[in-house]
Amino acid sequence: MIALRLPRDAASVPLIRQMLDGTLRSLGVDEQIRDDIELMLSEACSNVVRHAQPSDDYTVSVTVYDDLCVIKVIDTGGGFDAAAVREPSPGSEHGRGLQIMRALADDVRFTNRRENGAVVCLEKRLRFAPGAAGPHFMTT
Repeated sequence: MIALRLPRDAASVPLIRQMLDGTLRSLGVDEQIRDDIELMLSEACSNVVRHAQPSDDYTVSVTVYDDLCVIKVIDTGGGFDAAAVREPSPGSEHGRGLQIMRALADDVRFTNRRENGAVVCLEKRLRFAPGAAGPHFMTT
């Protein structure tokens, strides 16, 4: 498990993305799956940086269970209703983050916390390159 508290700053997004990609690469996760995870994570973190109410930080936790990667992005803002977010108009350059997360993740859950804030939980099934260390490392 990796858990980091990050500053609510745009510079934190590539940092956590690169850290996670390096970890998944070392486990031998297939490149396409890593790319999907990288984009999902970028969208979730960028949404916190852009839309969460002012706070100093947010938390990203990543856990790998056998062949499942579970990512949680937790902010301390006012939360949001994912069902109430309007679809972007065709040709719009912004507002596609939730669509991207839903398209790439195997499961996406949005939860608002009573103590304020939101949790975005993204799950993605992992595929490993032949001979990769990941499947053997996680079962021992």
